[in-house]
Amino acid sequence: MLRISDISYSVEGRPLFEGASAVIPDGHKVGLVGRNGAGKTTLFKIIRGELGLDGGDIALPSRAKIGGVAQEVPSSSTSLIDTVLEADTERASLLAEADTATEPTRIAEIQTRLADIDAWSAEGRAASILKGLGFDDAEQRMPCSDFSGGWRMRVALAAVLFAQPDLLLLDEPTNYLDLEGALWLEAYLAKYPHTVIIISHDRGLLNRAVGAILHLEDRKLTFYQGPYDQFARQRAEQRAVQAAMAKKQQARRDHMQSFVDRFKAKASKAKQAQSRLKMIEKMDMIASPEQVAKRVFTFPEPEELSPPIISIEGGSTGYNGTPVLNRLNLRIDQDDRIALLGKNGQGKSTLSKLLSNRLVLMDGKEIRAGKLRVGFFAQHQVEELHVNETPLQHMISARPDVQHSKLRAQLAGFGLGPDQAETEVGRLSGGQKARLSLLLATLDAPHLLILDEPTNHLDIESREALVEALTRYSGAVILVSHDMHLLSMVADRLWLVSNGTVKPYEDDLEAYRRMLLTPAKPVSRSAKPKAVAEARRASRDEILALKSEVRKSETRVEKLNEMRDRLAGKLADPALYEDAKGGELEVWNRKYAEVMEALERAETLWMTALEKLETAGPDR
Repeated sequence: MLRISDISYSVEGRPLFEGASAVIPDGHKVGLVGRNGAGKTTLFKIIRGELGLDGGDIALPSRAKIGGVAQEVPSSSTSLIDTVLEADTERASLLAEADTATEPTRIAEIQTRLADIDAWSAEGRAASILKGLGFDDAEQRMPCSDFSGGWRMRVALAAVLFAQPDLLLLDEPTNYLDLEGALWLEAYLAKYPHTVIIISHDRGLLNRAVGAILHLEDRKLTFYQGPYDQFARQRAEQRAVQAAMAKKQQARRDHMQSFVDRFKAKASKAKQAQSRLKMIEKMDMIASPEQVAKRVFTFPEPEELSPPIISIEGGSTGYNGTPVLNRLNLRIDQDDRIALLGKNGQGKSTLSKLLSNRLVLMDGKEIRAGKLRVGFFAQHQVEELHVNETPLQHMISARPDVQHSKLRAQLAGFGLGPDQAETEVGRLSGGQKARLSLLLATLDAPHLLILDEPTNHLDIESREALVEALTRYSGAVILVSHDMHLLSMVADRLWLVSNGTVKPYEDDLEAYRRMLLTPAKPVSRSAKPKAVAEARRASRDEILALKSEVRKSETRVEKLNEMRDRLAGKLADPALYEDAKGGELEVWNRKYAEVMEALERAETLWMTALEKLETAGPDR
């Protein structure tokens, strides 16, 4: 159990934590959320012992191992697989000792311990993790020095997952992953055998891989049982109460202020007026949710062009005369919202470069609207900002003839206020840098906006603001992202980039996710021809029975969800975690685990019933 007790910590006189407390039960998967700059990464450093507290205490079991992703794997000649294997220091030490030990008793102890930690299957486990993060068998044998920094970060993530620390701390682990790697990580973390705390702004990850949320706000920590969407519902309810309280308090304040304004100059009422004035000054005002600065994006609107804005027939493109993509037959209209799917290395970046005019067609025919403007955002552009210049200076360089007041207004439209506009880029947060890069990419009011991982470093509020902005935007959008929530909210068309070409993906994102997480089954040589193997259509009575089973299954799921929410509310009560109630806590945790297990089974039965109904044939 991780116990955070009444901690306080300040940076340069600015308090990040004041009397913050929380308890993380063993084995829980927890998402740590809060606004950019609230102190989430600092909390990780405090837990690891890298920073000393001003007050309070953090307690862990004495032998608990804490693990996190290294800043970067060194560019060494060690292969990827060996780098990951070396992360299990106990195994490496025992294997080294096994080569030199001569005392029979010690040799027996070493071999017993190697068996206990499953050392002989280690290479297979390490290879499986690397494969899940995007490295094929040949790449796993290559030296780390052959890979860029972003890919070495994946190796660092693989290493800490393989080491299996008792407390795994992950800070934005999906920032260096593509969609396929992010989905694999979700599934892996959901089954991880120990405690995990994840800093993430990815709603999909926070809904599917964790069962609790630790919220950092106003220098305090609050533990919520349940995934992110459940936390968001509770927060919305709290904000509604907070808004009502703020409204009542403001009305009371206005009433007292009205009395002061009317009678402060009247001798007979002067003391009463002064008394009310002191009350006003002492009031601890509640900030309503509407008073919190909104994190908005304001994209300039392009004029409308005649469709299509881009059309490609029989096209191919690539590098140095070698085609990467062939048989391209694509059409883009100005109202399109397209997500590019496909594993890393299949050509998504190549297609983005072609559409943004950074690559040309090698074969085929392309038609572009005459006045077409294309905006392009990729994560590397954030790293190319001038760290010694301010956002305002970046804007002046891009628009030297525009009044500075207008440039400041544009910066404000992307959430960069007066203070950030005058701050050197090197001192801005990752989210603020991403906002500046997005602004620079959209200055020309593009008719087509290509976004490659636009949500990296953006907090959840900013991601929701980006979704709203893209929904309002009147240009076409091409999205490459590991953020399933963003793709599901924005994209209405899916293109699959694979096998050297690009084709429409006719199913939905959830089907794509299932496909990626389901191992491919070998085709049986004895498979019957389609006409022979086609299932008999179900009768009307059979379909009615299937519909009844679907309804029953759905009702079971709804009831179990209600039970889960009630238990989550009980487990969110801090009083439950007092030492004196350890036995009661164990009972409630066991009940919660039983309900979650039952819910998983019920959802599986529900999905099975739905699939049977879907394949049974049309209604009769």
